[in-house]
Amino acid sequence: MAEPVWVQRFQATNFSFPDVAREAPDRYLYQSNSGGTAELYAWDRGLDLHAQVTARPQGTRMGRISPDGEWVWWFGDTDGDERGLWMRQPFDVSGKNSTDAVPAVPGLAPAHPAGLALGLRCAVVGLSDRDGSRIVLHRHDADDARPTTIYAAPRYATVGALSYDETLVAIQHSEHGDAFTPAVRVFRVEATDGPGATTVGDLWDGPGHGLHVVGFAPRKGDGRLLLRHERSDRSEPLIWDLHSDSQITPAIDLPGELYPSWYPDGQALLIRRHWQARDELYRYDLDSGKITALPTPAGVIGACAVRPNGTVEYAWSSGERPRVLLADSGTPVLTSPRPAPPSVPLVDAWVAGPGGRVHALVARPDDERPAATVFLLHGGPGGQVTDSFWPARAAFVDAGYCVVHVNYRGSSGYGARWRDADREAPGLIELEDVAAVRDWAVRNEISDPDRCVIAGISWGGYLTLLGLGVQPKLWAAGVAEVPIGDLVALYEDEMEPVREHDRSLFGGTPEELPDKWRRSNPISYVDHVTAPVLVLASRNDPRCPIRGVENYLERLTELGKAYESYLFDAGHFSVVADERIHQMRLQLDFCLRTVPPLAPATD
Repeated sequence: MAEPVWVQRFQATNFSFPDVAREAPDRYLYQSNSGGTAELYAWDRGLDLHAQVTARPQGTRMGRISPDGEWVWWFGDTDGDERGLWMRQPFDVSGKNSTDAVPAVPGLAPAHPAGLALGLRCAVVGLSDRDGSRIVLHRHDADDARPTTIYAAPRYATVGALSYDETLVAIQHSEHGDAFTPAVRVFRVEATDGPGATTVGDLWDGPGHGLHVVGFAPRKGDGRLLLRHERSDRSEPLIWDLHSDSQITPAIDLPGELYPSWYPDGQALLIRRHWQARDELYRYDLDSGKITALPTPAGVIGACAVRPNGTVEYAWSSGERPRVLLADSGTPVLTSPRPAPPSVPLVDAWVAGPGGRVHALVARPDDERPAATVFLLHGGPGGQVTDSFWPARAAFVDAGYCVVHVNYRGSSGYGARWRDADREAPGLIELEDVAAVRDWAVRNEISDPDRCVIAGISWGGYLTLLGLGVQPKLWAAGVAEVPIGDLVALYEDEMEPVREHDRSLFGGTPEELPDKWRRSNPISYVDHVTAPVLVLASRNDPRCPIRGVENYLERLTELGKAYESYLFDAGHFSVVADERIHQMRLQLDFCLRTVPPLAPATD
């Protein structure tokens, strides 16, 4: 007997966008769930041979291929806790590789990853722990040598890029006090004659304007560094020439956020334009300033690159159609043996909110009556929902629910000011926009006012618990997946990179700003909760640690509130298909019991 369609979507075979070896362009590395758990796979494209590289109970989330194609690097954490070591093993597609992986950089202690740049002769590795951030240089040709620290600070920092000739290293840092809007520093490193580093350039655009490293020009001796800047309240390309200390800001007359990358010859940029939750691709010639649209289907491009042969490849999906990997000719790069069944398209809505127009995306079942509606909120807070495929959304629609997504203030994709607009009152600002969209959906007879469910994952799960206490009259039930229940416990227990993020968001620690943290804390409002809630949380979550959830559930129990909970063993989320299906089944069962999708018809 065939599984329900919604289960088939979770069981479908997916591929990540492959990472190519710069000097061995037939060798690739990608992640796939073809065995039921997300693991890394080596692919020799010339021979069309594939082989699984990793096999770990909770899957493997991060991997890279070395520029020469000889090595696969992957991050070895413990059950998804995001703390561990980079490992490496030989690239092999024979299926007989029995070589055990070894630590890629000898002498390092387990830590949270903070970026990685691989060269032919050296590697630059970022580490983060409670003492701050550290970036080290390791020479491949001196395995007995200890890695050399080239940067250390008590605040956030991450590896940005390594130049083609391995003489320059770019990092992002928050020495100016804000992880959302980092600055950039470039070091000259001596990877040939011995380790060492000297600063050759610093760039900071001031408060509220971040700089983000994309990569050095892909040519030997080229000192141009491609960045993204926010000087005009949006992401745009910036080329910083370290040799002449000059800057070029290409004038690209397109609305939206612009995400650049290099063409292999260094003479053009591939531009991914993100506009109103959808993407388009363009080629921008640096000499002429000419911009040329590249044909792509309407939807979202999750990743893209120009391959060494000049072909543009990209990962694409829409709310209706599942993710595929395509070349610029429109042909598939990899074909899934188990493609996901399609869903319904997403429809745009622009709603007047207290801080400006709010973009919402709506998926409706066939029934046109005001429906039970799941307001499914994204994580972040600096994330967003796009017109991309999401099996959880499709599962709710299949069950008869309308699904509404809200790109509230604090979401990315709508400019830096919109992204940073929730800092005055994190969580509460977002919920004002969610309430405005809910009111719009009720007025337009999309949603039944008595059957609105607030739901979300990570930051969306936090907003769910906060919304149930702050807006109890708006919600008939809540579903909070890997949420935050107690902000203070969260800050005390979470991994250091996220602590830095939260200090930037709130403007200080819970000790420095206790009233602000209390006002945004879900546990502060738990006595106002009236709707039943389902909480799904991971015991090994480094981003939303379990103690904060347990504190919240204990208060619900003390107050006699109706709730159900499910605790599982993984990291911030599970990459095991059976576990994801089980969690989705719990959510559907809870919603069907507490807020049935169809109200009785009236004459």
